[in-house]
Amino acid sequence: MTPTPRDPARPWRGVMVATTLPFRADLTVDYDAYAEHVRRLIDRGCDGVVPNGSLGEYQTLTPEERARVVTTAVEAAGDGARVMAGVAAYGSAESRRWAEQAAEAGAGSVLLLPPNAYRADHAAVRAHYAEVARVGVPVVAYNNPIDTKVDLVPALLAQLHAEGSIVAVKEFSGDVRRAYEIGELAPGLDLLVGADDVLLELAVAGAVGWIAGYPNALPATCAELYRAAVSGDLATAVPLYRSLHPLLRWDSRTEFVQAIKLSMDLAGRPGGPTRPPRLPLPPETAAAVRAATGKALAEGRE
Repeated sequence: MTPTPRDPARPWRGVMVATTLPFRADLTVDYDAYAEHVRRLIDRGCDGVVPNGSLGEYQTLTPEERARVVTTAVEAAGDGARVMAGVAAYGSAESRRWAEQAAEAGAGSVLLLPPNAYRADHAAVRAHYAEVARVGVPVVAYNNPIDTKVDLVPALLAQLHAEGSIVAVKEFSGDVRRAYEIGELAPGLDLLVGADDVLLELAVAGAVGWIAGYPNALPATCAELYRAAVSGDLATAVPLYRSLHPLLRWDSRTEFVQAIKLSMDLAGRPGGPTRPPRLPLPPETAAAVRAATGKALAEGRE
């Protein structure tokens, strides 16, 4: 049975999978395979998808490809509310144009990084989010100070929320202590798990969603883990989390796209190659991913 978000008015909640994008051998986009992947994720218990995030290798797409990925996701999901389109770009005007495209396609929300062409100060960050919020589609902030060098600290997130620029944050700093300060400073701001390997910790701290990587490979098991964690069923969540953690921690490593795609291949799902500059995993790294994935599959994870 197709699941529904726990709160239809806030479709960014629940398990929102940052989808990988299948490429053919010649590295052209396989839109049919992508549509099937979106449908499979929802059928296997996930609440929605996030196209054109880093897992979707959006930086390597042409504008035409990037736009078609969003429309394909909306059509395949059967409900645009289930789609949170990534709209990151170097310029605020370009991010706004991608948000307009997502809104026109019917996406229910968008995911937005802070300016990442340089280390923007708080004034620049606020102006960036305000510009995209003017489109009228709910904006989820993406805090990834590791890669962007711009940190959306709790006080800044509270200010962005108070100004009406964001409705939620994908927290990828890795500092689970921030969850409590965010809750204190901005109690109305939805906290979304942004890194797979801190899922349990942030769920216990009050997260209401997971922008997830490894459900691409193991959607049913990851959905089970998420729901046990947020419901407080630690007897189910803790052993499951411990068994999956050798895979989940790849989501926070440089090779996360290649690792998740390899796990998908091993699980019989369309992972496939990555576009340069991402290259295939070195043999020793691939062996580690294969071993962890094989163990999970042998334990009946799916």
